[in-house]
Amino acid sequence: MKEIDQKLKSVFKLAMKLDKTPRSYGTEELFTSAEIHLVETIGDNDEKLGVTDLAKFLSITKGAVSQTLKKLEKKGLTIKTEDLNNSSRLIVSLSSKGKVAYFAHKHWHETKDGGYKEYYENLPPDKVEFLVEFFTRVEGFYKKILSEE
Repeated sequence: MKEIDQKLKSVFKLAMKLDKTPRSYGTEELFTSAEIHLVETIGDNDEKLGVTDLAKFLSITKGAVSQTLKKLEKKGLTIKTEDLNNSSRLIVSLSSKGKVAYFAHKHWHETKDGGYKEYYENLPPDKVEFLVEFFTRVEGFYKKILSEE
């Protein structure tokens, strides 16, 4: 039990450090994890989503999406245009610079993830099921502790 606890703490610390470390993805700008993953979501969804759609898709608030989009717009990566079918809705798309960052991020995942994706995709279904169950229980444990404080 102690070994698993230590390993989880190490993984969480590394994940938090990675999440906070800005990176460059094919442009001169540095991106936070939140920024580049918003770029990824926009690109993965054929640039057809509005702010509300992005918030739902990422399970974050519309305010968080709007704040991140403002940063991306300042960097020249995103563009908002009026939805032709609904004039009160804005569609978020990537500029050419945003597309460079999008594809560079995809390339990063393909080449720099240390084989994580390939390893995970080749796990037998019973091991995937075990991991999902394990992390669901860990998540529940942490949620319970936080709700009691």
